[in-house]
Amino acid sequence: MSKISERPAIHMPSLEEDEAIRAAAMSDPDALPLTTEQLKAMVPLNSLRGRPRSAYKKVLLSVRYSPEVVAYFKATGDGWQSRMDSVLR
Repeated sequence: MSKISERPAIHMPSLEEDEAIRAAAMSDPDALPLTTEQLKAMVPLNSLRGRPRSAYKKVLLSVRYSPEVVAYFKATGDGWQSRMDSVLR
């Protein structure tokens, strides 16, 4: 059975508390808010993740091979699927 945890309530600061937070941030030179130029220069994280796109696309396919064929290629170590692809190509 799934057990749903209770999340703590979110407390939004009042206008006075918000002004105090902003004043504290502005007075700390190590924690200044980002400038408009800095915000525009930001890149979404998902565009930096993963490996670069390949020049040619591969096709996802489900194929069955005999256990001996798979064992042979797996015995060659990491990258066995790429080696198998090059042999079949």
